[in-house]
Amino acid sequence: MYTLYYSPGACSMASHIVLEECGAAYEPELVALAKGEQRTEAYRKINPRGKVPALAVDGKVITENVAILPCIAGQFPEANLLPSDPVGLAHCIERIGWLSSTAHVAFSLVLHPERPAGGAEIGEAALKEISDHARKTYWACMAEIDATLAGQQWMMGSQYTIADPYALVFYGWGKRVEMPMADLKSYTAFKDRMIERPAVRKVLEREQSPLLKAA
Repeated sequence: MYTLYYSPGACSMASHIVLEECGAAYEPELVALAKGEQRTEAYRKINPRGKVPALAVDGKVITENVAILPCIAGQFPEANLLPSDPVGLAHCIERIGWLSSTAHVAFSLVLHPERPAGGAEIGEAALKEISDHARKTYWACMAEIDATLAGQQWMMGSQYTIADPYALVFYGWGKRVEMPMADLKSYTAFKDRMIERPAVRKVLEREQSPLLKAA
């Protein structure tokens, strides 16, 4: 039995979708980030870092999408969400690792340019410079995903994998900070294909995602 700790619109959406794609029996547990529930003592006992997603598997907790996504998919091989050849699998893990370490970090700095200061005082000009640079980096990541998807159906080519729900997260985030995501034609077509998948739509409806309004 799985328990997924998630928050609507957060990167936990990727794990949420993969559980649905696999037909896993799981319990979704809402962690309201806007209300600070991730910082409560109760949630810190689940994930001391105070972040989502967290996945409890028979009482053992896994954090971070780069660990959770392949773990879920590996338990449901019939869902065919991982490449079968070792190099293809490595490339898939490489892709979700890049999304986590580069695109996600850039987006975080767009919203919270003060974080690198670690609580130290920092001027408005410096904050704007950090945010502007992060926005450029994030847009470059979006353009790279668009180029990856050019001429192919999914992030890994013809096979739908764990990389696809994760990539959808970042499209939504781009719209959240008012980037011209519709200009990225391949990425936008991918978003539309994703929304047509029953498992994806079920999660987007549960999380009341703005992506459905743009569909």
